[in-house]
Amino acid sequence: MSKVCEISGKRPRVGNNVSHANNKVKRRYNTNLQKKRFYIPEEDKWITISVATSMLRTINKNGIYAEIKKARAKGTTSL
Repeated sequence: MSKVCEISGKRPRVGNNVSHANNKVKRRYNTNLQKKRFYIPEEDKWITISVATSMLRTINKNGIYAEIKKARAKGTTSL
């Protein structure tokens, strides 16, 4: 499973661990992905997607169908 949100397209970022001695070591900042099941009444089906927790809040606010439509328009999803 890739570490990419299927709605927002969020991906892991790259940065540095910086020690007290100012040594820099590359590291990855992974997204907080959760596998969730959603019911889409407009299409009358259930879908299971990997979604970032920040996107879950947006889905709760606007609804899953509205967010899928936005993602399809942006091209970040294949749903």
